Amino acid sequence: MCGIIGILSHQPVSGRLIDGLRRLEYRGYDSSGIATIHDGRIDRRRAPGKLDNLVAVLAADPLPGTSGIAHTRWATHGAPTTDNAHPHATEQVALVHNGIIENFKQLRAEALAAGRTLTSETDTEVVAHLLTMAIDAGATPDQAVADTLKRLHGAFSFAILFRSHPDVMYGARRGSPLVLGYGETEMFLGSDALGLAPFTSRVAYLEEGDWVRLTRETAQVFDADDRPVERPVITSSASAAIIEKGNYRHFMEKEIHEQPIVVAQTLGAYVDPLAETIKLPALPFDLAGIKRVQIVACGTALLAGQVATYWLESLARVPVSIENASEFRYRDPVYEPGGLALFISQSGETADTLAALRHAKAGGQHIAAVVNVASSTMAREADLLLPTHAGPEVGVASTKAFTCQLAVLAAFAIALGKAKGRVDAAEEARLVHLLTEVPAAMNTALKVEDTIHALALPLSKARDILYIGRGPDYPMALEGALKLKEISYIHAEGYAAGELKHGPIALIDENVPVVVIAPSGPRFEKTVSNMQEVMARGGLVYLLSDADGLSEHGSGATATIAMPTVDPFISPLVTAVPIQLLAYHVALAKGTDVDQPRNLAKSVTVE
Repeated sequence: MCGIIGILSHQPVSGRLIDGLRRLEYRGYDSSGIATIHDGRIDRRRAPGKLDNLVAVLAADPLPGTSGIAHTRWATHGAPTTDNAHPHATEQVALVHNGIIENFKQLRAEALAAGRTLTSETDTEVVAHLLTMAIDAGATPDQAVADTLKRLHGAFSFAILFRSHPDVMYGARRGSPLVLGYGETEMFLGSDALGLAPFTSRVAYLEEGDWVRLTRETAQVFDADDRPVERPVITSSASAAIIEKGNYRHFMEKEIHEQPIVVAQTLGAYVDPLAETIKLPALPFDLAGIKRVQIVACGTALLAGQVATYWLESLARVPVSIENASEFRYRDPVYEPGGLALFISQSGETADTLAALRHAKAGGQHIAAVVNVASSTMAREADLLLPTHAGPEVGVASTKAFTCQLAVLAAFAIALGKAKGRVDAAEEARLVHLLTEVPAAMNTALKVEDTIHALALPLSKARDILYIGRGPDYPMALEGALKLKEISYIHAEGYAAGELKHGPIALIDENVPVVVIAPSGPRFEKTVSNMQEVMARGGLVYLLSDADGLSEHGSGATATIAMPTVDPFISPLVTAVPIQLLAYHVALAKGTDVDQPRNLAKSVTVE
């Protein structure tokens, strides 16, 4: 969450700092600000709300300077106000910060006892004062940074300026990503390579515990023990053009429509369509020896994992458990030798999931990571990297990253089933052939958009909406409800259809729409019986099914959404399209901020 941009240049930087922040808006934020050094002093401009508010402040009161840092903040400690917005500064130091300083209360008390005046409610401001106190005590900027970092508990990344050294910038990371950018006689810091894409494609990623001293020509990286180290400079594939909306109204709309392409790209990395076999990356452990799979993730990634539990258990006959990453470590999980811990994250930096990964690794588990950023921390720390190829996803509500995760997990389930001797060559060929049908089926599913658009206005007036499904359609019901509540702010819940009669059916009346996910197949009749229970109580049924299902039971529904007819194995990938479109068009009807819904961030890098 939050975005950091830092620039050391020979030209004024405020305009480019704003441009960099624009590229990071997708991460979610509720205030922003920039700071520069000029005429021997630090100066700042900050504003709550959208970035346009900061632009207006700068238009009224421009900010010169060739060294600067900028930030978009998502509130953790303290409300989104000007005083709490970053950068935070003293007379000596300015800094921006992603993450949380867990011991900030003790450090704040120390700063106050030393006579420092703090003006914000944030955990960040105290770091600026600690650095200033070190400088006032005679430390060099290098010493101040190295010593202060050792006193901080938590997850963070920083960009730091010292008034006394206007030609130097410092960065640091622990648990929150930070990228160096190499230009021609100028240098950059950023939360990710996308933010730096307009300026440079030559980047280096700081490792856990690293800190860096930048000049306009050099970058000296130090590890957590303050030893000089080298971090490889690579050419980033991030492109400013990639994150334009093109002809779409919103990034979310664009990313929904990109799914046939990006899912095809992802499957291309795992499927040999000619041999009709699965091809995984080189395996550092024996799949056949896997005795148990533990899936850990958060949010939409967790629901992708829940779909995968059905695939893995049915195809590989291996016991699978799934856990929310934010709770995983706190129940003291039991590991057994030969277990595989599978972690799913779009960014590869999700704080809870990364902490769980390290816990499982310490517990002797094989580690696999399904991530969309191959240079992320999880990707680097996993034994087996299973990358998705969704490309940058800008909309906060995950769409194409989710379906690419499903594609990878489906391929992995086939591979594990084959390794365990449960999937023979003929069955592998059949399942692979089904996967190759997914992009075309997604294209067909996109054609229901006009139908969904017509349904959106009446649904947007509901206070509560329920989603139900059975089998893998149950996590898809959870995902449909999550998408709707994320971007439309309508209260929505997903339930296993058979659970309705165990409580939720008490909510049903003529004002509660129920979205029924029921493609034809082995669970269809059971789901329809639950749908009829809803209809008998006056509930409004929106039935999502294929031609066979709609012809058989669509007549009694309030409205129907036609899916293409596909095999149950690939149905979740195809179902994702209409449930995403439904959430999108309801949000449009509500007039909400689709790409940047309130209170949410794209990459959750704090616990």
